[in-house]
Amino acid sequence: SNCAQAVLWAYAPHFGLTPEMAMRIAAPFGGGMARLGETCGAVTGALMVIGLQLGNATAEDQESKERAYQLVREFVRRFAARHGSIKCRELLGCDLSTPAGLQQARDQGLSTKLCRGFVRDSAQIVAELLFT
Repeated sequence: SNCAQAVLWAYAPHFGLTPEMAMRIAAPFGGGMARLGETCGAVTGALMVIGLQLGNATAEDQESKERAYQLVREFVRRFAARHGSIKCRELLGCDLSTPAGLQQARDQGLSTKLCRGFVRDSAQIVAELLFT
């Protein structure tokens, strides 16, 4: 599984999502969105959880939208404070969108060395923001 899948999967039962639904929803977000090296999957997975908890279901519900946006900004602030960035390529120090960068990540075991910590921290920050 990718980082977005791991974070969303952890919270899926709380929102009535099956594990399969969570995995499918978050599937395109790994590697900074389809290995583009953009926003870290652990971050996008956490934003999905915030949306499930607080997001607006209608265009008219601006209050929910603004509350969700506030928590997203706080989440991003906390994650970036811990890790220096929310960009996958900056967090990993390689660009997964290139064959060389992808090989470097695999050779160095970055998903184990780094990504697990990003997933753990994302899940923890979400818990602090939503459930404490």
